[in-house]
Amino acid sequence: MTAEVADRPVDLIRQVPIFSELSDAEAEELWHSGRRLLAAPGELIIREGAPGDTLFIILSGLLEVTKHDDDREITLATRGAGDVLGEMSLLERTPRTASVRASQPSELLVIGQEEFRQLLAKRPEAAATLLRTVMARLRSTEASLVQSDKLAALGTLAAGLAHELNNPAAAIQRSTGYLGEAFEAWRRRTVELSMLRMSDGERQGLAELEKAIAGCRATRCSDVEARRQEARLITKLEAVDVEDPWDIAPAMAVYGWTAEKLDQLATTFDGPHLKPVLQWMGAGLMAQQLMEEIEAASVAISNIVRSVKSYAYLDQAPVQDVDLAMSLDDTLMILNHKIKQGVAVTRMYEPALPRVEAYAGELNQVWTNLIDNAVQAMNGQGRLEVGARRIGDEVEVMIADSGPGIPDEIGQRIFEPFFTTKAQGVGTGLGLHIAHNIVVNRHRGRIGFTSQPGRTEFRIVLPLRLKRAEGEVVDDAG
Repeated sequence: MTAEVADRPVDLIRQVPIFSELSDAEAEELWHSGRRLLAAPGELIIREGAPGDTLFIILSGLLEVTKHDDDREITLATRGAGDVLGEMSLLERTPRTASVRASQPSELLVIGQEEFRQLLAKRPEAAATLLRTVMARLRSTEASLVQSDKLAALGTLAAGLAHELNNPAAAIQRSTGYLGEAFEAWRRRTVELSMLRMSDGERQGLAELEKAIAGCRATRCSDVEARRQEARLITKLEAVDVEDPWDIAPAMAVYGWTAEKLDQLATTFDGPHLKPVLQWMGAGLMAQQLMEEIEAASVAISNIVRSVKSYAYLDQAPVQDVDLAMSLDDTLMILNHKIKQGVAVTRMYEPALPRVEAYAGELNQVWTNLIDNAVQAMNGQGRLEVGARRIGDEVEVMIADSGPGIPDEIGQRIFEPFFTTKAQGVGTGLGLHIAHNIVVNRHRGRIGFTSQPGRTEFRIVLPLRLKRAEGEVVDDAG
């Protein structure tokens, strides 16, 4: 114990705002009712999730308040001499919402629950001071976690985008590599074909064939049917001694060529000419198929970039006339890496849905939280329904999942700050609280839910135009 602590216990107690009005006798009584705790640097004083049954007064030193979010540890605040710790959990009789660790050699006074209750009973004014302290800390903690949650969302967004962009980027890289070989093969076959002495009828047939190849597009059929067509084409190509028929048959099948169509070519071209014609055609179709694959992958990347720009509302004012169907679709695309493995999505958007004046980026945060929660509730396997419809001067958005449902005791607290049903250290518990604030406070809308085993349905109602109180100015600066 330091000399200062030994000589001035009453003054140290009075450093704490909620105890500043205590008499000498009351401060002495509180001092002696507690126990002193010495903490070395790095020592854990409060563990997140532990019972909240004590209050800590910091007598000396410095302590760090942190909260776990998945595999991250977020620093919320640092506390020094004269500060109190653990008051929120003690008042609510709930588990600790954060951890506290000593950053320096520190000394604390530990006050039990019963002693603290007796103090508040004697000094009601201390309760009012404590309430102000709790509210200030709640706002500060929430602000810190909201910022951290936004950074974490950016990380999740980046990871999801990397996952989504990887497939089309890999397809472009793969197809580009093969395309050089395919063009070289097609060039060589073209030279060989040009050296043949063909009749006028064959040259006319070749011109028509080239035109048909240039105008054809890939067709879709079942995998079983495609394999059947490829096998028959390989047999026909082998019969006329075409080189590597297993390479060109798949491209022929993709563009609708069948064994019967190859038989028709045999009536146009002489026997010795049929083989080089088929080899030339196969090489051309392979090159064309690769170009279409590159085009499709490029379009996929462009669509992803467009969705991201729309989702983030880059270089746009915060208040927008929002197309809700597009906003929801952009969010689904952003979360596609979580959805596509086992979630069937049903979209139910009313035709000619009116645009809604809203803080666009914040609405996307609501959709992201609700859809992400739904996918987690279903463990990535199930049905997700997303819909929007007009109701008078409002628009209602519905997001439903086929998960196990929300028990009544949890449903009563689901919009509370920091409340979470996830395991300790998994998430900050802010998602639905943030969604509630954005919908209700920012947009003057409503959010509610119904739940039973097999279906949980959230409904968000938004006015078509932002409602402003008299004299209120909408924050266009965000």
